Amino acid sequence: MSERSEIKRIGATAHKNSGRGQYTKSDATWNNFIIDIKEYSKSFSISQATWAKVVTDTLRTDKTKDPALLLVLGGKTRLAVIEWAKLEELVENSGQSNRSD
Repeated sequence: MSERSEIKRIGATAHKNSGRGQYTKSDATWNNFIIDIKEYSKSFSISQATWAKVVTDTLRTDKTKDPALLLVLGGKTRLAVIEWAKLEELVENSGQSNRSD
């Protein structure tokens, strides 16, 4: 799949000419997230530099949105990388309790 296909699949709004020196960075906007999509056949390594670029691109695009990295591995496995504080906020707002099983 291509980035364009992933953007359509999740119902996001694509950023025109993303990554080509335009003011709008990252690949798409979805709900309250600015998303950068990375597609790899088997693996992808996340570094502080990679995450810093995702955050910086989000700030340049829309300071009111949160950064997210959508990893597509092997065309089937989809993972979202977001800041832990944002995940806690989402869980808290969903009414879920903090429980240990």
